[in-house]
Amino acid sequence: MAINWPISPRRLRELGVLGMNQRNGEFIAELNTRRYYPLVDDKLLSKELAVEAGLYVPELYGVIRTTHEFKGLSKLVGQHEEFVIKPANGAGGDGILVIDGKQSDHPLVYRRGSGRPIDIDAIALHISNILAGAYSLGGRPDVAMIEYRVKFSPLFAKISFQGVPDIRTIVYKGYPVMAMVRLPTSQSDGKANLHQGAIGAGVDMALGRTLDGVAHNAQVIHHPDTLEPIQGVEIPGWQSLLEMAATCSDITGLGYIGVDVVLDRDRGPLILELNARPGLSIQVANGEGLRHRIERIDRHLKYLNRPENAAERACWSRENLAPLNL
Repeated sequence: MAINWPISPRRLRELGVLGMNQRNGEFIAELNTRRYYPLVDDKLLSKELAVEAGLYVPELYGVIRTTHEFKGLSKLVGQHEEFVIKPANGAGGDGILVIDGKQSDHPLVYRRGSGRPIDIDAIALHISNILAGAYSLGGRPDVAMIEYRVKFSPLFAKISFQGVPDIRTIVYKGYPVMAMVRLPTSQSDGKANLHQGAIGAGVDMALGRTLDGVAHNAQVIHHPDTLEPIQGVEIPGWQSLLEMAATCSDITGLGYIGVDVVLDRDRGPLILELNARPGLSIQVANGEGLRHRIERIDRHLKYLNRPENAAERACWSRENLAPLNL
């Protein structure tokens, strides 16, 4: 069900909607020790942690840390037809450059995800801006990561426009609590960014099946570009995806975390990003607040005789955090 806005305070309480102040004060501040933030804010560190834990991530082709390393750039990127360049400490998708292939008539001219050409000098300039901190949190000097370009699974092809859909899961004290699929649209320019017009579709935690979508706080039943129904797409390997999300809580030491996963056509589920301050729009996408589910997890932990591993926590979430019909 969708949350229809505007909505009364009483109805917000009934739905268990978590507000920004409560999220910041009771969950992020209390459950996320600040010294662990670099483990998720720095995508390079996150990638290393995930690999050490046996989780799958987009392959790292190389890292540019200084302008002196530009002399090897042509050789590095020349080994790959497609790749992505991103700032290690970027936020909100800023600074990500997607290269879709090489121009057939020139070895040093590439094609961006939008189809526009870009030469090696322009790529070097973009990397230079990354190193200068143009896209990083707080404008601090950064490093540029060059990695495998995800080839998204055809699973969401009928309900997505151009870009790569991803699956965001919120994990509370190691338990997956709520999930949504972010679906690019033409309005979002092919990006899975809800603030730019992408669709957020809730996910049934028990079945791993999409619910109706939401865009700009309005219910969306069909994708505006493809006209296909959003509800009812079953995500394969749902148990494994929830286990991956639960494991990310373990390896970072964070008690309240967002885990973003993409389904690659050839390589299966890959962890794209971890977030120590996940937003609250996932509640709108699911038509339900986080508080009721969080309270169920707390009651479960109160009477738990022994710690549960990631697989057990994922199973518990599937069995106990099905959508409410309020």
